[in-house]
Amino acid sequence: MGTTRQNGSLYTAIQNKIATVEFGHPASNSFPSELLERLTNELGKLSENKDVNVVILKSEDDRAFCAGASFDELVAITNFEEGKKFFMGFANVINSMRKCSKLIIGRIQGKTVGGGVGLVAACDYTLAVEAASVKLSEFTIGIGPFVIAPALERKIGVAALGELTLAAHEWKNAYWAKEKGLYSKVTDSTKELDKEIEMLAEKLASYNPEALKAMKKVLWENTNHWDKLLEEKAEISGKLVLSEFTKNALQKFKK
Repeated sequence: MGTTRQNGSLYTAIQNKIATVEFGHPASNSFPSELLERLTNELGKLSENKDVNVVILKSEDDRAFCAGASFDELVAITNFEEGKKFFMGFANVINSMRKCSKLIIGRIQGKTVGGGVGLVAACDYTLAVEAASVKLSEFTIGIGPFVIAPALERKIGVAALGELTLAAHEWKNAYWAKEKGLYSKVTDSTKELDKEIEMLAEKLASYNPEALKAMKKVLWENTNHWDKLLEEKAEISGKLVLSEFTKNALQKFKK
């Protein structure tokens, strides 16, 4: 049973040097701003925690991994400041994943849309089930995946980012995502997914933490400018969300 809390839930369990961070929201594990902020802060804390060598990021239930940003909050935006602040939510999480000194394993047990695909791209190693298709549907409501684009480009390249963004109506399956480098491994079932994750996390947790930390830095080289870059991208989205096109598209979706 998933959470019924309107602002979602976030739980962290630490065992044997492994921190498992689980987020949840009744609307297909989407993210209201408050939950994005909580995840950002949690990753900051884990980065400093000496009892943690590796982080697993997962979501509740066995359906969607993440439906992206909160639709209700998106509809409620009335000015540029609100728009920018809304899109900074995912910018802050991606930057906190980037800066976290621990390697992050993503457990992708279901479909992922929009900002959720950005979270997947910001993980250091991702395991997914066959049913874990991905979609960037931002164009359909008059915006674009600007904030998450740098994370995706870093992982899958410009060509695949273009393919995913421009075919905004299309789901790409887990094998497409693996072939492009978004997923590290695809499993047949959730049971197998959890077995593989447990095995990998235990191995990583047993390695020299200094080596893991140094490798994390190598993987994220040349991204020090992302604080500013993602803020600029949030401003692009903050402007677009106020457009007549977006307002009309959101009203249609609402109905």
